[in-house]
Amino acid sequence: MPQRIRTAVIGCGKVGHFHAKAYQALDKAQLVACYNRTLPRARVFGETYGIPAYDDIETMIAKEGVQAVSICTPHPIHAEAAVLCAKLGVHIAVEKPLAASLTDCDFILSAVENAGVTGTTICQRRFYPPAQRVKQAICDGKLGRPILGTVNMLGWRDMAYYRSDPWRGTWAGEGGGVLVNQAPHQLDLLLWYMGEVDSLYAQWDTLNHPELEVEDTAAAVIRFKSGAIGNIVVSNSQKPALFGNVRVHGENGASVGVQTDGGAMFIAGVSTISEPPVNDLWTVEGEEDMLDHYQQCDRDFFARIDPMLYFHRAQLEDFLDAIENKRPPAITLADGRRTVELFTGIYRSGRLGQPVTFPLASHSDNFDGRLG
Repeated sequence: MPQRIRTAVIGCGKVGHFHAKAYQALDKAQLVACYNRTLPRARVFGETYGIPAYDDIETMIAKEGVQAVSICTPHPIHAEAAVLCAKLGVHIAVEKPLAASLTDCDFILSAVENAGVTGTTICQRRFYPPAQRVKQAICDGKLGRPILGTVNMLGWRDMAYYRSDPWRGTWAGEGGGVLVNQAPHQLDLLLWYMGEVDSLYAQWDTLNHPELEVEDTAAAVIRFKSGAIGNIVVSNSQKPALFGNVRVHGENGASVGVQTDGGAMFIAGVSTISEPPVNDLWTVEGEEDMLDHYQQCDRDFFARIDPMLYFHRAQLEDFLDAIENKRPPAITLADGRRTVELFTGIYRSGRLGQPVTFPLASHSDNFDGRLG
């Protein structure tokens, strides 16, 4: 049996537990350590999984022979750990979003390329069967050329959620609001389905959470390089939460979609995933009657798995296999950068009050001006 890859979790918060459980469930992995800036929190985490705790990354890597890490720290400090680990020859899986700024994304990508290590951005919703079904329909030409792609994510976060961690809801601690924390999964799927962005115009604001610094609502109209059009509406201001979906409409009139999140929306560390992801739209010619079948398949599959673990485990398994077989992972760091570029464009357009064109030039200061 091949030797297992020695893994560690950096950042012992809510999401870090998903990664730790996934590594312990994978035959290819051996979870050997954890890191947190505050050692008491790391120790509590370490005791949960029977692993040593550290408050120094270099010491942890050296003493435990760490070969791969999951980086689950707050978004604005992803780059600090990612660059250090890459320089030490350690493979990295970085939670979404890859970073809070394009500058930090580029620091990470450069460090990984120079070190020759493997890197992935966590976008586990790509592993949802209904999300993959949409992608396959596009690849099989069932829509013709995709001409319109939409994201609608209408959720709810109360102030108890924002107070659950000191960094939430602040520009410095989180890098943004709904665009940075809740929407990246849907933005990633939109880009996966529709391709690269050419230009966009956007507005964003804080409409329903006056205590917050960051936005709770954003809307954008996109022109893709393919000539297709896109629309994004994301918000944390709908009580109760309604849904999150991504839909693609083709030149032949066919439409397909995936509801990634239902009304009882998942909140890391607060709630469970209570509603299965399903295809919520399917009008492919000759397959119009398949929607009920697909939805039943998705519900049956959901009932057989632990959704809190299964999809993180699927992506981390791909990450470890990519390391072992020296191949690119299914979801690359460049994919993660594209999502950061998209929400950066939305912020920039809203701040300037005018359309912006892609590719964006990265601004090295204040998260692209979001800190003022």
